[in-house]
Amino acid sequence: MPPKIAIAHDYLTQRGGAERVVLSLAKAFPEAEIHTLFYEPEQTYPEFREMRIHTSGLNRVGTFRRDPRIALPLLAPASSRMRIDADVVIASSSGWAHAYPTTGRKIVYCHSPARWLYLPEDYLGEAGPFDPKRLALKVLTPFLTRWDQRAARTADQYLANSSVVRERIHRVYGLDAPALFPPFSPAVAEGEQEPIGGLAGWAGEDGTEGGHYLVVSRLQPYKHVGAVIEALAGMPERRLLVIGRGPEKQRLLDIAPENVRLVEGLSDAQMRWAYGHATALITASHEDFGLTPLEAGAHGVPTIALRAGGYLDTVQDGVNGTFFDSPEPTSIRRAIEQHSQAVHLNAHTIRMNAEKFSEAHFHAELRANIDDVRRSTTP
Repeated sequence: MPPKIAIAHDYLTQRGGAERVVLSLAKAFPEAEIHTLFYEPEQTYPEFREMRIHTSGLNRVGTFRRDPRIALPLLAPASSRMRIDADVVIASSSGWAHAYPTTGRKIVYCHSPARWLYLPEDYLGEAGPFDPKRLALKVLTPFLTRWDQRAARTADQYLANSSVVRERIHRVYGLDAPALFPPFSPAVAEGEQEPIGGLAGWAGEDGTEGGHYLVVSRLQPYKHVGAVIEALAGMPERRLLVIGRGPEKQRLLDIAPENVRLVEGLSDAQMRWAYGHATALITASHEDFGLTPLEAGAHGVPTIALRAGGYLDTVQDGVNGTFFDSPEPTSIRRAIEQHSQAVHLNAHTIRMNAEKFSEAHFHAELRANIDDVRRSTTP
């Protein structure tokens, strides 16, 4: 009899790489139910509407669904009550789902140990010394750190989503977590393309011409989207399309010049258009895994990336991209200029590099890990 598999995730309230991983897990295990603290259908991928999703009691509060960070003091107790009845739970976690109790085995697929505990400045960004989030985190950190360390040790196995996260897990928890790189979604690469409404005049006379630079990111301070916008502000002859949502949106709109557009809530067909008509993707954040370069690479589009973090797993200088050394406008602008003057990168080679991170490989490795865990001593 096949094992009962369940999928756990922190919260389904946005469209990002971690949520793409959950979709891939659901594809590998279509009978699995999903357990998460919050689910806001309008803010995440539409495919989740067809899935069986269990949420916490906090999900009844609309404000929390729209921005789970507001509920920070309540999330540890709520996570500890998310009991899951399954033979194996695959917990896609960035700080909460690894704590969900289960009757069976637990494999934690870790996107990062909690940023708010171990990388607080990345989490808080430009929040001032008296910002409510900073003050709340200062008070809660001792309790949350003890809680988080206990939760990590309830796992039967940890898997890291990148080399950087593997090192961080070892430093924070003292655990050896083999790296299993997440796949890029076939939905981003395969299928028809649909031009983005409202960009006809800006993106070409008929709305289908490309040539724009592209940022695909949550609009949070540590993503450094503002630095990319400032870089392009000094290059009025080039265009920048930013796709994403988040608390930085209004600030970024306020500083965006005429050659920059911000959009959100795109369909897969529109995402394929945005990638397929781009000159290059620009990524300026300290990511734990560089997923968006693979999505761009599936279209033969190169990446201009910060030389740090997970981009070192997915971007090769001169093969599928170019690096810059600092998330500052001048450094980004210099890299754009160097990229435009360099020998053209081969689109076929870029696509072949992306195919190394296939969904089939990810699923096969995950199933092998489940088999290994189940063969170990019964809990």
